[in-house]
Amino acid sequence: MKNSKPKDRKQPITMDEIARLAGVSQSTVSRVLNGNAPVAPEKYTAIMEIIERLNYRPNIAAQGLVSGRTSTIGIVTRVLGSPFYGELLRGIATGLQKTNYHPVIGLGGDLINEDLAAVDLLLARRVDALILLYSLDLPDDYIQELAKTVPLIVIGRQVPGLEKWCVVVNNVSGGYLATSTLISKGHTRIAHVSGQLTVRDAVDRLHGYRQALTDHHLPLDPMLIVEGDFSESSGVLAVDKLLAIRNEHPFSAIFVANDQMAQGVRLALYHRQIKVPSDISLIGYDDMPGSEYMTPPLTTIRQPVYYMGLMAVQAILSILDNEHFSLPEFPVELVMRQSVAIASNSRKH
Repeated sequence: MKNSKPKDRKQPITMDEIARLAGVSQSTVSRVLNGNAPVAPEKYTAIMEIIERLNYRPNIAAQGLVSGRTSTIGIVTRVLGSPFYGELLRGIATGLQKTNYHPVIGLGGDLINEDLAAVDLLLARRVDALILLYSLDLPDDYIQELAKTVPLIVIGRQVPGLEKWCVVVNNVSGGYLATSTLISKGHTRIAHVSGQLTVRDAVDRLHGYRQALTDHHLPLDPMLIVEGDFSESSGVLAVDKLLAIRNEHPFSAIFVANDQMAQGVRLALYHRQIKVPSDISLIGYDDMPGSEYMTPPLTTIRQPVYYMGLMAVQAILSILDNEHFSLPEFPVELVMRQSVAIASNSRKH
């Protein structure tokens, strides 16, 4: 009878089988796998040879029952097809590489019950920690209580009392920088396409826009503010609304609260045969992958989305290892490309 190859095995390798083949006790195999006690060199060599030959993989669930850990990090996210969330998740995935931890995704949504269900699912899986991505509908007191039961990092919002564990950028500063950039190019009538104003990021970027106009002694026309929902289609609809009133409420530039909506804005202007930037200047927010490949390449406000995900993971790992951690600041910066031009006299008013 031929010896079966490891790949032909139907049953998983057990620690008991490794111990038998290596001629050692099961407790010795356990010490090698856990690395928590010294083992005689010849026994260690024999065990590792069997493990390598049989391609042994530890039963993580069983190990979790013994250690109290599952080597998993729960991630509450949403809109898996979004380039913004994709960049965050890419940073998280990079941070978990070459560690013993693996991400488990809980898909939340725009309703509080969806985020609550995602958290409950992850807690039922006994994840070792949580990272909440823009879970904006969860009440502060709920997150505060949650932090008492499981290590967590919150991305995209400030939770009172948990500031040390929150990854945020200064969106007021970002909105101010975007608007001031347009003003510096001579634009005095600037429209703004916001995100939905139930979201703190959108409110803060709008506040920065308003503050920049005020500080530069420019008029604030409420009719030039159109609320979107961060999607490309809402950018298209916003342009339709703005162009319908442009004769009474002229503008020469648009600050859009994220790059996805800016793509919709750009498309709508193209369909109307309005040139960017010679007719209307355009500036976005986020600097998402692909923004530099728009026509023309999009001037935008970069927030370090990938880095935010990466630093969130490093913070979580430090918490799990009982080590000190301090989250860095996450500054925004202007990325000047070709969608903004100097305003001509005929387009300033």
